[in-house]
Amino acid sequence: MNTETGHTLIAIARNAIARRLGLAGSSDTYDAEWLRAPGASYVTLLREGKLRGSIGTLQAHRTLAEDVIANAIAAACSDLRFKPLDQDEFAHTRIEVCVLSVAETLQAADEAATLAQLRPGTDGVILEYGRHRSSFLPEMWEQSANAGEFLAQLKYKAGLPPDFWSPEMRIARYTVIKWQENEPKT
Repeated sequence: MNTETGHTLIAIARNAIARRLGLAGSSDTYDAEWLRAPGASYVTLLREGKLRGSIGTLQAHRTLAEDVIANAIAAACSDLRFKPLDQDEFAHTRIEVCVLSVAETLQAADEAATLAQLRPGTDGVILEYGRHRSSFLPEMWEQSANAGEFLAQLKYKAGLPPDFWSPEMRIARYTVIKWQENEPKT
């Protein structure tokens, strides 16, 4: 995946949102073989440098193109932290697209062994325990002083106490390739 890949994925996301908002979006068809392969993505929207929506998929279950389209529309219209994006905001919104690797489950006997396997700044992390589930993209490492704090925040996001640990907890890591617009493209 290269710079051209990123331009294509951002164009797919921008066109999907534009069409959903009733704006003229490109009717380009994206039929490159790599877009038809299964893929997992995150689409993040930024307005004046601040988060405006972010939705993603942790496991590939549809083509990469379909995944980016669905996540772009969801980030614009269905992120419960924000009201749906409107046409005026869209003109000033920057798009980021991340493609996720396949998640690798960490095999560890305890929390210390798990923490030793995490790569700060590199790994996105998925935590699962019963009905509790959360994930942080690698960029969230910037908000943590160390791996212990990162994992505590991830547990809190999942609805668990930050000091909770169970051998039944599943921790997986993944990497991302990320592209972002320098400026909104209207």
